[in-house]
Amino acid sequence: MTAPILELKNLNKAYGALVVTKDVSLDVRPGEIHGVIGPNGAGKTTLIGQISGATASDSGFVIFGGTDVTGWPVAARAHAGLGRTFQITAILPEFSVLENVALGVQAHEGHSFRFFGNAARERRLNDKAIAILSDVGLESRAELRAGSLSHGEKRMLELALALAVAPKLLLLDEPMAGTGPDETARLIEILQGLKQRCPMLLVEHDMDAVFQLADRISVLVYGEIVASGTPDEIRSDPKVREAYLGEEESA
Repeated sequence: MTAPILELKNLNKAYGALVVTKDVSLDVRPGEIHGVIGPNGAGKTTLIGQISGATASDSGFVIFGGTDVTGWPVAARAHAGLGRTFQITAILPEFSVLENVALGVQAHEGHSFRFFGNAARERRLNDKAIAILSDVGLESRAELRAGSLSHGEKRMLELALALAVAPKLLLLDEPMAGTGPDETARLIEILQGLKQRCPMLLVEHDMDAVFQLADRISVLVYGEIVASGTPDEIRSDPKVREAYLGEEESA
């Protein structure tokens, strides 16, 4: 079996008496989307923070590409290939769509921001940025001001910004948040097209999206993984139905 690109081993995080994640262990394999679902307050966003380095774990290990990165800061993990999107879009609204992505490429390559406003005028950065925009279906919107995009298009742009760092793994924190049915369908199509190139850990409340996208799903309840398996296995797991998906067949 191919070695996982990401392994979490017994991750723990507590704030005083509040346990947010408890002995969380899972992995993500090449070419895979691994979904993480759970009710509000289950610890999903904290877990994403622990993986990205934004939240320090109390114990446990984050193994990325075979290397223990548990003690690495956010920037070092990002440089190693951990890309992340957020629940709330983080774009530069006054810059064009193209400039947003070109600046992301520039940052990843370690160049100075001394000529911040001119980054998207450089042909090499433009070419890379246009290729990324094409991946997420925004090539035709390249010259528009980012702030003028629809909400769904902003989510696609944020995905493009994550791709600008040439990630080996994407951490997706509710990428469908606030999107309408058509925009969600488009994002699902885009993510399905990207997963062979870039495996993903997907945290998402939209169950239809998760069950369409994920190869495996882990269910987080009160900070603990209560089940992991294929979408069919998760659907039929009685513990999951009781704890999260709900039983609606009661007589």
